[in-house]
Amino acid sequence: MTTTDGNLAFLPATELARRIQAGETSARAVTDCYLDRIARYDGKLHAYIALYADEARQAAEAADMAIKAGQSVGPLHGVPVALKDIIEMEGRVTTGGSKPWSERISRTTATLAQRLISAGMIVLGKTHTVEFAMGAWGTNEHMGTPWNPWDLDTPRTPGGSSAGSGVAVAAGLAPWAIGTDTGGSVRMPAAWCGLAGLKVTLGRISVHGVLPLAHSLDTPGPMCRTVEDTAVLYNVLAGPDPKDPLTLRHRLDDPLPSLKRGVAGLRLARLPEAERAAVDGEILAAYDSSLELLAELGAEIVEVKLPRGFADFAEMTGRIIGAEGYSHVGDRVDDMDLEIDPAIRPRIWIGKDMRARDYLLALREQRAVAAAFAETLADIDALLTPTAATPAIPLHEIDQSKSPAHFTRAINLLEMCASTVPNGFTAAGLPSALQIACRGHDEAMALRIAWAYEQAAGFRGRVPPGLAG
Repeated sequence: MTTTDGNLAFLPATELARRIQAGETSARAVTDCYLDRIARYDGKLHAYIALYADEARQAAEAADMAIKAGQSVGPLHGVPVALKDIIEMEGRVTTGGSKPWSERISRTTATLAQRLISAGMIVLGKTHTVEFAMGAWGTNEHMGTPWNPWDLDTPRTPGGSSAGSGVAVAAGLAPWAIGTDTGGSVRMPAAWCGLAGLKVTLGRISVHGVLPLAHSLDTPGPMCRTVEDTAVLYNVLAGPDPKDPLTLRHRLDDPLPSLKRGVAGLRLARLPEAERAAVDGEILAAYDSSLELLAELGAEIVEVKLPRGFADFAEMTGRIIGAEGYSHVGDRVDDMDLEIDPAIRPRIWIGKDMRARDYLLALREQRAVAAAFAETLADIDALLTPTAATPAIPLHEIDQSKSPAHFTRAINLLEMCASTVPNGFTAAGLPSALQIACRGHDEAMALRIAWAYEQAAGFRGRVPPGLAG
């Protein structure tokens, strides 16, 4: 098998790990495969902002030597990974997607990056992000917008803000990657790029060393080709970290023991009828087919009356992100001499003149709404929605004053967790996705439902046309 073999590039990360440990391939061969593909395709796709090629090859050779000597540090030793460029690595540039920070050197390493490296994984490089991670379309005027690999002719929205991570995994430029999610920034690029992704509960994965946007909502998460990969990578990332006190509040729940238990007997809530009008016809058809399949697998699909509509969360979430975002980067967006993406300034400026009273009232409203939803969904195992209401749209059709994160923002605000999994393709060959939202700290349930659906649906393993070789 050559290092540029597309069959190797698109294997699940867990299968790559098994082959490396079994000696069927090497960490160097796998790493070379991805580096070769990056050299071949990333000039167009623009997934990476920085590549650590020499260091990655050296780490791969060291991994191979350790494995051959019986000194493997774990089952993922030698498997590459990509990191969103808001994740700090000491001595490396972390731009946060902002041109004025193009030479900003990190003074620390994020806890999640340390955990990946301690597990023996090899960081290929940093991936592009929307500036300050503030936007779900995936665009970045000054640092460049990644190209959604499912349409190599027309530039389409890759989803954001973890745009580069989504494109890298979908295009076979990394086996899996890390994103962050404040209002949909893992789930939107996963949905539009045909991936599995997980938005975790606040405090599940440490945010130490991750550039903040809205600290009440920010959650790092895995972006993968399969649900099982997502569960495995989540286990590496999650857990207590004294540098992030929120991670100390809840015991970690390993999703792997329950991952393959199926959905028989589970109660899954469908989208209320009033919400369906916001969804594109092809996306809605894929969603309805998903419900039918889950019912065939033994789940009970039930109706619920939600306390608030999804559209109500746009303004609520915007106030919190604006206030907290302005506290972190307000000095940057206020400096008109800095080249800040013009789509980003207005989003951050929402918090510029907000009074402390209004911000505290927004947090109080958040808690009240979250409590009302928790009561409504108390006997429900998951709420099912489309992840994105439309397929990826051409970049020239974007209205930057609006957000496509219609169904995702609510989950952050309600302190829930959610998986996303591919659930079909449009007539134009663009992915659609199912969002599986569960109560906070029930990532195991979100992944269990996603795994059952993925196995039955048959969409796993699809490769964007033109990128298989």
